[in-house]
Amino acid sequence: MLAKNTDEVIQYLDNIIAEAIAERSRRGFFAALYRQVTLKVKIGIKHGFFDDSARMEEFTTQFANRYFRALDDYQKNIKSTRSWQLTFDAVQKPDLLILQHLLLAINSHINLDLGIVAAKLCPGEKIHTLRDDFIKINAILNDLLEPTEMVLGQMSPLIEILDRFGGRKDEIIFNFSIRKARQAAWNHAKILAYQTPEIQQDIITVIDSKVSFLGRAIANPNRTFDRVVELIKKSESDDTVAIINALNTIVK
Repeated sequence: MLAKNTDEVIQYLDNIIAEAIAERSRRGFFAALYRQVTLKVKIGIKHGFFDDSARMEEFTTQFANRYFRALDDYQKNIKSTRSWQLTFDAVQKPDLLILQHLLLAINSHINLDLGIVAAKLCPGEKIHTLRDDFIKINAILNDLLEPTEMVLGQMSPLIEILDRFGGRKDEIIFNFSIRKARQAAWNHAKILAYQTPEIQQDIITVIDSKVSFLGRAIANPNRTFDRVVELIKKSESDDTVAIINALNTIVK
């Protein structure tokens, strides 16, 4: 189930979302949010937002295919990366917050997959030609931040406790974490772009180990934070379908 273009990416995401709704699976949370990002990127490609529209079309497609392949392998009980294995296993945990499910998948897809795809699409010196378009995605993600937080606030009314607990604005925490992850992915891409396939794989294994470690921290916070999560969880909607649908209608 690999896409050939962004239209197929959206189609495949629609299929994953439909299956998740039928099964009332939390797997649909990330798929729905990812569809919103893809729609915004597709609009950007159409209107010439990027320096190289054809390359961004290919980049977006190959990036999504990393997610599709990981999900397909998991469903077929084929060994995948440690990061995605942890993410998909967590879908079965009813005690995790909506935000935790989203961040687990974002962690795997950005911290692991993004740099790999960038390096393979633009090997060697070509990697530097991708930088400006790579950074432009940050603006698209920033545009989606506020409406995404509004949906999370509706479905998880006490999520704002994280603001007071952390002593910072929620949007700053969320935006900074994604920007930091994307910067790390770009650093990985610059390293991987100059390596042979064999050395690339060794480096990817190390990155995967680091990303899965972060994933475990997201899924299993320390005891103090765990009490906060438990309180927030009590107020969250347990209507999986409603959550998926809300996340899937951010981009009008």
